[in-house]
Amino acid sequence: MRPPQNPALVIGGLLSIAASLLHIGCIIGGPEWYRFFGAGDAMATMAEQGSITPTLLTLGIAAILAIWAAYAFSGAGLLPRLPLLRTGLVVISAIYLLRGLALIPALIINGGEVMPFVLWSSLIVLVYGVAHAVGTWTAWPHLGPRR
Repeated sequence: MRPPQNPALVIGGLLSIAASLLHIGCIIGGPEWYRFFGAGDAMATMAEQGSITPTLLTLGIAAILAIWAAYAFSGAGLLPRLPLLRTGLVVISAIYLLRGLALIPALIINGGEVMPFVLWSSLIVLVYGVAHAVGTWTAWPHLGPRR
């Protein structure tokens, strides 16, 4: 039985797909994109020097984000049930939420001052985490083992 569609998980999946595509855009956009989106000078410099490392790392992140989107869409009933669906959605939600909430210790450690990238990226990822967590919570009864 397919679980009912879940707007929060659909939104979470769309956000994860957007993040995955943005990472692909960084590979295509090159060093300027790496810098603009906060990957840092080291990654941008490696890209400028023709190193494959930034591409491989960024492709890896894009792939993980695409898998996370698939889990969200599966939980929403838009894709077939994926293995360990409950566990996967809980872990994905936790990672997004922890990354977003990392803003709090950063603010404390830095006396209320953080780089703009840290601020906006943390807030964005916190929204991703909330969408996934709310969607997982809502879909929980439908995410149990198949019978």
